[in-house]
This record gives sequence, C-alpha cells and structure tokens, in this order.
Amino acid sequence: MALYEHVFLARQDLAQAQVDTLAEAATKIIEEHDGKVVKTESWGLRSLAYKIAKNRKAHYVMLEIDAPAGVVAELERQTSINEDVIRYMTVRVDELENGPTVMMRKSERSDRGERRGGRDRDDRGDRGPRRDRDEGENN
Repeated sequence: MALYEHVFLARQDLAQAQVDTLAEAATKIIEEHDGKVVKTESWGLRSLAYKIAKNRKAHYVMLEIDAPAGVVAELERQTSINEDVIRYMTVRVDELENGPTVMMRKSERSDRGERRGGRDRDDRGDRGPRRDRDEGENN
C-alpha cells in the first residue's frame, strides 16, 4: 500500500467538534476501503493567504494515510462533495514523518515565545552596525 498525506481546510464558522467530525468521517471512509489512518493532526484555525469562498480563515486538518490508490480517489470524491470543506490536497509521500509535523512544531515554538528565525532584536543581519540619525556622513 502507498503512503499519503491528506490535508483539508474546513470553513471558519465551524466549531472544533464539527471539524473533528469531518476528520472522523474521512477516517471512516479510509478504513471502510481497507486503508489505515496512521496519524491525525488538527492544526487549528489559521489565516488564509487570500479569501476562499468568503472565508479569511480556515480550520486545517492533516491525515497521514496508508492505503491503496482507490481509497484516495473515494476520499477525494467524498471530500469534494462536502460543503464544509473549502480546499483539500492529497500528496503521495515516500515515508511518513515520525513525531509531530513541522506545523505542530511551529505552533509549539510560538507557544514558548520564541521569535521566528531565532534572531535577537539587536541582531542587524548583514546591514552592519546601526547609525544614529544625528550622525551624517559629513561629520
């Protein structure tokens, strides 16, 4: 059997319990067709880069699947019918990621208060030392 990652975006006005029900329905479809859901991750309500069907945010859910190709076709068919799902994507992968995915590690990092990029505020990068406004080049 092949390995897949299936991510879907649910409407922003759904409650978390409804989003969990959508994930359970997808799991049921996969298991009915001799597939197996290895891991389910809910990435929460996140902002979209652009509006999709009048939604500025969406609930993100990812399923790691071990199943034959026919199962994925049926899962995508059922997902496309569902009005609560605004986007979905299934990708075949060579191996499934152990532990939490990058998205989950990113949210843990932001919960701890770490800055993005790991740089200090005083770090000016490649721009060199900071000059005051009073200092001109002709002083």
